[in-house]
Amino acid sequence: MPDPAPSDPWLEEQIARVLQGDREALAVVFEHYRDRLRRIVSFRLNPQVAGRVDVDDVLQEAYLAAEQRLRHVWREVSSGGLFVWLRLVVQQTLIDVHRRHLAAQSRDASRDRSIDQPSSAGSGSAASSMASWLLGHLTSPSQLAVRKELAQQLEQALQTLGDLDREILMLRHVEELTNVEAAAMLGLSEQGASARYVRALGRLQQILRRFPELSGRPPGP
Repeated sequence: MPDPAPSDPWLEEQIARVLQGDREALAVVFEHYRDRLRRIVSFRLNPQVAGRVDVDDVLQEAYLAAEQRLRHVWREVSSGGLFVWLRLVVQQTLIDVHRRHLAAQSRDASRDRSIDQPSSAGSGSAASSMASWLLGHLTSPSQLAVRKELAQQLEQALQTLGDLDREILMLRHVEELTNVEAAAMLGLSEQGASARYVRALGRLQQILRRFPELSGRPPGP
């Protein structure tokens, strides 16, 4: 099936060829979506792993995984379209990369880490990534001086959002997925995803009102 987002006939043809198991078309479509996939990896890559792993290495591993699953693609592509399928492959690749490198790092640092030290995984990690994105426009030397303190306060505030609220906001704003794509990723109906997004955005805007430095972020629906 073609992607639900508007696309040109050339892209629709390439996607149709991928769904028939064409490896050359897969390479073309993957390259077409590379910038979007790169943005996802850059945002989702754990900071502890980012120093060891290059984003392009993750994308290369994801592409090889997509090649291996190509013969099943016609059964795995959902209503969200081929991009959602590729994103799922990238997501699984990131999970594998994190598992390998964080496990190795944990073994290396086990002597120096307190057993009570909090983990970077889970809701705190998602809130931290979201806070970093929201503060990304603060880049001047004077702004950087307050960014660290703001990041901690904002992360604590963002943890009051539900996991699904944070996720749909990140899908729509950071990864720039359409409502149809976000719905497919989250297993929601299009109407349900739209309603969830509007509610989550309202809750986020309430939080951001406590931070004048973030006026105007993120954009409205």
